[in-house]
Amino acid sequence: MTEETSCPVALITGGTSGIGLATARALHADGYAVLVTGRNPHNLAAAERALPSGVAVLRADAGVLAEIDVLAAEARARYGKLDLVFLNAAVARSASLESLDEQFYDEHFDVNVKGQFFTLQRMLPLIVDGGSVIFSGSRIAKRAFAGWSVYGASKGALLSMARALAIELAPRRIRVNTVSPGPIDTPALKKQGFSPEKLDDFRSEMALRVPLGRLGSDDEVARVVAFLASPAASYITGSDVVVDGGMFTTLPSR
Repeated sequence: MTEETSCPVALITGGTSGIGLATARALHADGYAVLVTGRNPHNLAAAERALPSGVAVLRADAGVLAEIDVLAAEARARYGKLDLVFLNAAVARSASLESLDEQFYDEHFDVNVKGQFFTLQRMLPLIVDGGSVIFSGSRIAKRAFAGWSVYGASKGALLSMARALAIELAPRRIRVNTVSPGPIDTPALKKQGFSPEKLDDFRSEMALRVPLGRLGSDDEVARVVAFLASPAASYITGSDVVVDGGMFTTLPSR
């Protein structure tokens, strides 16, 4: 095994855009060696240009176990350990009950649940005692919206799984938490099929529902992830930290 690096090491799946990319920047600034993954060639190339030279960018599909095995071997060869695993890779699309098919369903659960579980399983031998595991959740797991049944179910499964894993990994002092963003202005919004005008309308409507009066940013979620990974959060495990500007605390969904 490669001699372990002296600085902390973080793996971020789904780290080539949005919250994952912002978290890579934040952790690198905090002194981490960072390894990010993604599967979209355009995003991979863009991340390599945008991130500091000390951040490694690798292609890996979180829904394919063979690629997860390759990723684990690469992390071992490069660093010999992991201090933080941020399981952020996700598929997030809406569809009505009548329109969705088996492929739609399977892709969500393959990436959002199965991929997360087996990525952690494969990385577990590399995670140091006292390390941190953070799953990317969603407020949609607890507040329903029409058209988001499959995505919401996958994130609900993830939240339940994370709580059980927090208990299971506690003897090694590995803390397991979830971060559940609400309305965050990320590149993922552009994947929902809105026209530019409709996207602006959506942002405005969401902002009206948020007590703080605006959508959140990738960086604001990234700072929460960095906090949970830090010694300042050493007594937090099995928790779901909500980052939604108060939206779901006070306002009904519709």
